[in-house]
Amino acid sequence: MTDAIRYETGADQIVTLTLDMPGQQANTMNAAYRQAMADILERLQADKAFIAGVIIRSAKKTFFAGGDLNELGQVDASRAAGFYQMTMGIKAQLRQLETLGKPVVAAIEGAALGGGLELCLACHHRIALKGSHVKLGLPEVTLGLLPGGGGTVRLVRMLGLEKALPLLMEGRALSAELALETGVIDQIASDADDLLAKAWAWIVANPAPLKAWDQPDFELPGGTPANPKVAQMLAIAPAILRSKTQGCYPAPEKILAAAVEGAQVDFHTAEKIEARYFTELAIGPIAKNMIGSWFQLNQVKAAEGRPKAPPVFHMRKVGILGAGQMGGGIAYVTAMAGVNVILKDLNLAAAQKGKDHSVRLLDRQVAAGRLTEAQRDAVLARIKPTGRDSDLEGCDLIIEAVAEDRELKAQVSAAAEQVVVPNAVIASTTSTLPITGLASAISRQERFVGLHFFNPVEKMRLVEIVKGARTNDMTLARAFDFVRQVGKTALLVNDTRSFFTSRVFTAFADEGIAMVGEGLSAPMIETEARKAGMPAGPLAMSDAVSLRLMSEIRQQTRKDLAGQAPDIEVRVHPADAVIEQLLSEHGRTGKAGGGGFYDYPDAAPRHLWPQLKLRFEKPEAHISGQDIRDRLLFIQALETVRCLEEGVVRSTADANIGSMLGVGFPAWSGGALQFINQYGLKAFISRARALAERYGERFQPPALLLEKAEEGSRF
Repeated sequence: MTDAIRYETGADQIVTLTLDMPGQQANTMNAAYRQAMADILERLQADKAFIAGVIIRSAKKTFFAGGDLNELGQVDASRAAGFYQMTMGIKAQLRQLETLGKPVVAAIEGAALGGGLELCLACHHRIALKGSHVKLGLPEVTLGLLPGGGGTVRLVRMLGLEKALPLLMEGRALSAELALETGVIDQIASDADDLLAKAWAWIVANPAPLKAWDQPDFELPGGTPANPKVAQMLAIAPAILRSKTQGCYPAPEKILAAAVEGAQVDFHTAEKIEARYFTELAIGPIAKNMIGSWFQLNQVKAAEGRPKAPPVFHMRKVGILGAGQMGGGIAYVTAMAGVNVILKDLNLAAAQKGKDHSVRLLDRQVAAGRLTEAQRDAVLARIKPTGRDSDLEGCDLIIEAVAEDRELKAQVSAAAEQVVVPNAVIASTTSTLPITGLASAISRQERFVGLHFFNPVEKMRLVEIVKGARTNDMTLARAFDFVRQVGKTALLVNDTRSFFTSRVFTAFADEGIAMVGEGLSAPMIETEARKAGMPAGPLAMSDAVSLRLMSEIRQQTRKDLAGQAPDIEVRVHPADAVIEQLLSEHGRTGKAGGGGFYDYPDAAPRHLWPQLKLRFEKPEAHISGQDIRDRLLFIQALETVRCLEEGVVRSTADANIGSMLGVGFPAWSGGALQFINQYGLKAFISRARALAERYGERFQPPALLLEKAEEGSRF
């Protein structure tokens, strides 16, 4: 027997099993665990007459992390049969634990996710330690999978279909309190001693527990699918699910099928159903992509681009220049991280409007019960609105968040530099203007860096860190530290116009807008974008960014290039004419301005501007839905390759994660470069050339893509 699970018998004849996988930070259901559990179960059976019960706990910070993703990532069709048998073996072990005839208690001191929670569900009683570090859930759906260790079978039998399905299909991680409320766990303990005391007491009080579904009179909570109320819910569930996934994600559909089918048969048959669906997903490409992106996200989060020498620095006071939507959002996440904020605008009234954004967000959290009024007030107390530069004195970091105007950015940054501490970092949130050029506005250019946040700041997880030509290691390190401090993921990119994510987003938005100019139906463009897996259509996303801002960026680009390289002709994109027509002829500036491609009525959902059909749509203009989807995805993937080719992004992992978190490239694909890998490089090139022939030279494959295809390699 390995040291993966330690077996210790106390004087009270209660066995403590301590999960402690050697050489790993977290316990996983790998081969070592499976062998250790087999040995443990054999010993428990041998000692059964002499033991009072079993407590399962962990020596790691997490209770149990779940399945081994390295193993899962290697499963293919040729290994499907063996994988299915291995999965059934894990279920058999958990079933043996569940039917031991002695009380088994899970003492949960850290996160129990995926297979970790499935182990807990096989126990007779679950007690979790109170605290924010304890999270419980079945997040397999976020990896393109379903719970493969009996999670769907047990959760449905514990909670019923109506309550279990959201937990299974959304993959949410629950706090200990919410897990208790939903019935996933049975008790909460205040500390480690209380945890063990409660476990001991339950074992003593329940010497021979039997799971509800192992009793002859068991009835599924809420009723089986034959129950009229449940049947009514299930009749509409597939349509609701398809509206959310657009058919891009098979895992939620398989979870629904496994849960419903499993609810109508005996426990063992239900486990077989679950195992078959699990195997089908595990060998499929979507799970491979999503598991791969999980590894790449961890790689990006490791912040390998942060210089190693400078010590970690925690910002204490941050100044934000500009209290608009971006500045107000940054103020909110910074104050939520416990940092004092000076929110500056032209005057106090304008700055107060930026703080009001935080008031609205915090009030919603109080109303939802996620914050107390005292906690809300403490956050708001950390945000000081002002119209005076002098209030920036003592700031460790200044973040400029004004309009995309080079002169204005220079003016406010230079003024702020005069009052901050000498070693303060000054950053710009620009999404397009090169950082090296903006840095020339201040005297200590080595302290200047780009911090490109995304709207809405409170929801978007990514921040692009842009290194200028003179940005030094100390500044870069502090930029990374601040991004981590406010709970975001940092993506280091090199300095160029529009950097990485803005270039890819612009390619996507412009392609959709160009289709409007071609006379295509706007509803079809938006619908096909969602069918491709994008979170929203290009027209809705353009409205959110602002058509006026998109126009201003184009004008600033032309102005800059005219001064720097007057002989270079600036290419006009087919989208330009549509944007200018909406702005100049119709005053449609975007969502913030009351309407762009969409109308935004106060008391009703948004809807596409009816005049689009009259002013742009042409009855003779028609292309297939597949062409629309391909144009929207291919143009992003091609721009991503160009960014990698030019050294704007540093790696495939950065490109994939940046495209998904920063632009919304479909998660099912694993990212823009993985989309090309899965499509096949030669097939992708062939399709791109066909699109170029029909829709424009922008679809021509870059040299790097051609080289990799010739080599037979991948990104």
